[in-house]
Amino acid sequence: MPEPVIVTVTNGAFAENCYLVADPDSREAALVDPGEEAGLFLARLRREGWTPRAIWLTHAHLDHVAGVAAVREAVPGLPLWLHPADRGLYDHAPDQARAFGLALAPQPAPDHEFADGASVRLGGLAFAVLHTPGHSPGSVCLSGHGVVFVGDLLFAGSVGRTDLPGGDTTALLASIRGKLYALPDETVAYPGHGPATTIGVEKLENPFARAVDHAR
Repeated sequence: MPEPVIVTVTNGAFAENCYLVADPDSREAALVDPGEEAGLFLARLRREGWTPRAIWLTHAHLDHVAGVAAVREAVPGLPLWLHPADRGLYDHAPDQARAFGLALAPQPAPDHEFADGASVRLGGLAFAVLHTPGHSPGSVCLSGHGVVFVGDLLFAGSVGRTDLPGGDTTALLASIRGKLYALPDETVAYPGHGPATTIGVEKLENPFARAVDHAR
């Protein structure tokens, strides 16, 4: 089975990480959380010679969805995936933008719904869908091939905000400890902001979400 090729494109006013994930054999790619600067993602796809096959949204906050419409305009019909519990947030992305003094047009409707325990495929790659609410009601993580895309659930040395609409600190910690920390320690976690980390490091060292066994 091939190993994914992952390119991080940090972009926009919020320094959001969009990930381009590619199957090296088929050269098919998915965009995980296309933020504000869609031109950067599209240019990198062209440079790599990858064919975009899907947009995967870990959640529907403004900084993670602002480029969806531009990407879809450039690649008509590109399938868009979102967990249904974040559909309300997604549909109100223009309102989120106005709160930050920004303008955003309505986004295209999702084509597919993520479901906990299901999987999404990309060429010969497969990623398990983990519904991990807390940062938002429909936050998901995508796990496979020794990596996990965690959105804004977990960061290197920190955790996602829970003071935004739909946030829930208890749910966030339960998602991290119950689902992310069940993954192998060597799993590389790719967050929505900042550097990558590993599950093992965060279990031991994250001051906000150490594993329960190490919290005492």
